[in-house]
Amino acid sequence: MTPERFDQDDPREWMNRAHSNLVRLKARVPGAYLEDFCFDAQQAAEKAIKAVVPPSTTRFPVHTRLGELLSLLAGHGEQIPESVNEARRLTPYAWITRYPSASEQVTEEEYQQAVTIAEAVVHWAEERLAASGGSA
Repeated sequence: MTPERFDQDDPREWMNRAHSNLVRLKARVPGAYLEDFCFDAQQAAEKAIKAVVPPSTTRFPVHTRLGELLSLLAGHGEQIPESVNEARRLTPYAWITRYPSASEQVTEEEYQQAVTIAEAVVHWAEERLAASGGSA
């Protein structure tokens, strides 16, 4: 079932996109590389973090460096739990996993860690939006 669509600036749409990436991440389609799933982990975390960016922030970086997005939130007084700070580890999956490269293959353990981190970030974003009166 396709989720209800919202305006591109609505945190609910960012969360819809994060959930979509999370679904694909956990689907484990046969024949796909674990690297491709880890790209979805990075995307889920990025979109969930962007859902929490305060509305007063008119522009946030469009790139995929999760550490910078988390620093932006911390600069607005957001308390970032350690489990969410782990999202920084997903940043390389934004580019090294998209194309053939000399990087090593993602292991099952690395994939499982990416799932755990992405789920933690999405869950945290949902809680933050609910606490702030936003909708996720």
